[in-house]
Amino acid sequence: MKYLIDFIKGIVLGATTSVPGVSGGTMALILDVYDKIIHSMSNLFKNFKKNGFFLFIIGIGMITGLFLAAPFVGYALEHYKYPALYFFIGIVFAGLPVLFKKANQGKKKNTDILFFVIGVLIIGGLLLFEHLYKGELFNLSGGLNIVDIIILFVSGIIIAIALILPGISTSFLLVVLGLYKPLIEAVKTKNIGFLLPVVIGTIFGIFATIEILEKMMNEKPRQTYLMILGFVVVSVIEVFPGIPTGINILYSFLSFAIGYILIYFTIKKQKSLK
Repeated sequence: MKYLIDFIKGIVLGATTSVPGVSGGTMALILDVYDKIIHSMSNLFKNFKKNGFFLFIIGIGMITGLFLAAPFVGYALEHYKYPALYFFIGIVFAGLPVLFKKANQGKKKNTDILFFVIGVLIIGGLLLFEHLYKGELFNLSGGLNIVDIIILFVSGIIIAIALILPGISTSFLLVVLGLYKPLIEAVKTKNIGFLLPVVIGTIFGIFATIEILEKMMNEKPRQTYLMILGFVVVSVIEVFPGIPTGINILYSFLSFAIGYILIYFTIKKQKSLK
């Protein structure tokens, strides 16, 4: 049963990752699996059987969730933009108390607010960057050449950072890089040649940065989570589609409420299981 629950959590994480502006890391915190993922990655070879099997179950779930969700997310965003995005905003808002609680641990210092400001400036800078380049920082050629493969590998490393850090949306970074639509299409068509360099880069990036993050979370948890909170607060701007009109006002309100309530009761259920 435990492994089935981990698999289902992986599906939710994979589905969340396909949504621009919504962080899979934040969802992992909400599902109370984030710390375990970070610890298992950082200590993989110290207890390979236990940590490796857990990561395998979560990973298979994430891949399943990504392949299941990608077509529906794309369709919802194209045909039901306002209700879909307000649903995701509801999810993010419901998860904010989890981050506030994490940010309240550790010894308080007057300079702690600077870490929140740094988080705000990082995501704000990415938003400005995306606005200036219109998601065309990288333009891949029709057929993949060595330069394209290197770009995809580097993009995988960037994706790894977004996957590890709650509050930074993987999909948002892909939009900034101009790779969101090509990757979604590659997932739909199962284009292994396109996806493989990204996967390899992501795995490399995760293992290159995971120990640094775990050390920060253990030694400076308050400052680290304040910065993450800054990421999340500003990332909502990227998701916000504007004020709906007509019947979309009702649909958007209902979808926001459904997203919020869904995560709210998920968090309550997690607390009751502890």
